[in-house]
Amino acid sequence: MLQLSLSWLGLGPVAASLWLLRLLTGGSWLLARVLAWTYTFYDNCRCLQCFLQSPKQNWFWGHQGLVTPTEEGIKKFVELVATQGFKLWLGPTFPLLVLCHPDIIRSITSASAAVAPKDMIFYDFMKAWLGDGLLLSAGDKWSRHRRMLTPAFHFSILKPYMKIFNKTVNIMHDKWQHLALESSARLDMFQHISLMALDSPQKCVFSFESSCQEKPSEYIATILELNAFVEKRNQQILLHTDFLYHLTPDGQRFRRACRLVHDFTDAVVQERHRTFPTQGVDDFLKNKAKSETLDFIDVLLLSKDEDGKELSDEDKRAEADTFMFEGEGLSPCGLSRILYHLAKHPEYQEWCRQEVQELLKDRESIEIER
Repeated sequence: MLQLSLSWLGLGPVAASLWLLRLLTGGSWLLARVLAWTYTFYDNCRCLQCFLQSPKQNWFWGHQGLVTPTEEGIKKFVELVATQGFKLWLGPTFPLLVLCHPDIIRSITSASAAVAPKDMIFYDFMKAWLGDGLLLSAGDKWSRHRRMLTPAFHFSILKPYMKIFNKTVNIMHDKWQHLALESSARLDMFQHISLMALDSPQKCVFSFESSCQEKPSEYIATILELNAFVEKRNQQILLHTDFLYHLTPDGQRFRRACRLVHDFTDAVVQERHRTFPTQGVDDFLKNKAKSETLDFIDVLLLSKDEDGKELSDEDKRAEADTFMFEGEGLSPCGLSRILYHLAKHPEYQEWCRQEVQELLKDRESIEIER
């Protein structure tokens, strides 16, 4: 039939053979892809069958929506974390392995990037926000940036930050004391700790006083909003595709929030750029030495690789935004969980208090500076 149709068009039997060849080639490629995907899916299921798995919500959604952001949901998650590891299914075919035991985690964290690459499915959701900084980059770019930014973690630079940390924590404590005097029976610690955890890096990264713990800050509110968007998208497998997500109201708000954060970071970087040519690097460092702090933007502007090349403005923005994200990420979660368990176990709370008092008993100041 195909040959007759092509003959009627004047293309002849040779053209019919070419069309058949293309059709067979396309069909073979599609079949090979399906077989490869099927084998990968089967192999993943076989390799992960030794890990604990809680009942799925249904065959299509997998475990999405089962662990809710409530106390009951956290309790379910804690029960799973008590094991060496467990698996969750994000949709019908995508497994997510959560490792919990330190020995297993150590083998992954000590492995090379080739053996244990980054999970770019979740990280890709943050690409428009964080760019190609240390968190999302890989290979030679990651190695180059890591070498250039290593001085930012030197003890002599980090030590002066303790005064900033003390100040931001004291602001949070004062707020808690005020709420306690008002006989407040409940306190959302996570919200307060998140603001404190963002206040600290904003001062350390940008030397910027936003007073976000005491009054609303559009920049801080936007970072919290971006984190919420990323987590919400991760739970909606149908929106993992960028094209579909950007058509949704959340996707459009996410892009607007990214522009706001980028505009803030770009403005700080450009303003700091303008001070360098007039002062000179040596004078600038002397003035910074007097103030006892060298913020992260300064390190970004001064960093050069072995060939003398500086970071581009886009890379500087990506690294600064990455550090702000890290400040609001796991730190508030970890601190909130620690305080939660200390509140539930007063004996351990007292044990920690005695240890701190023992360490500070010979200090002239109650401030912890190192």
